Amino acid sequence: MNDFILKQFDNPDEIREFEKGKFEIVHMPNMTIGRATYKKGWKWSEDVTHLSGTKFCEVEHLGMVIKGQATAQFENEEPRVMNPGDIFYVSNKPHDSWVVGDDDYVSIHFLGADKYAD
Repeated sequence: MNDFILKQFDNPDEIREFEKGKFEIVHMPNMTIGRATYKKGWKWSEDVTHLSGTKFCEVEHLGMVIKGQATAQFENEEPRVMNPGDIFYVSNKPHDSWVVGDDDYVSIHFLGADKYAD
């Protein structure tokens, strides 16, 4: 194992692309980190569900919003809006998510990146 590793999302180890967005992945020792970039109109249940084979996302997330706004919504619950600077945790309970507003949404994922849109 290397004692020092330096990587950037400008050159990720993997890119998972889908309609209106992408999820870039960087593998580090003992951790996989992801960067989600979603365009206006992106919605998980419309743009990613066919990749996962599930109606809603069932991945546990821990991350931070960098830019834009998005929601997380569990079935039969009110959506929760995530804003720039928010550090979020979303359990693996099935949930939908979508971009709010006209700006692209960007977030970094420290948990769940290895399973997202896989």
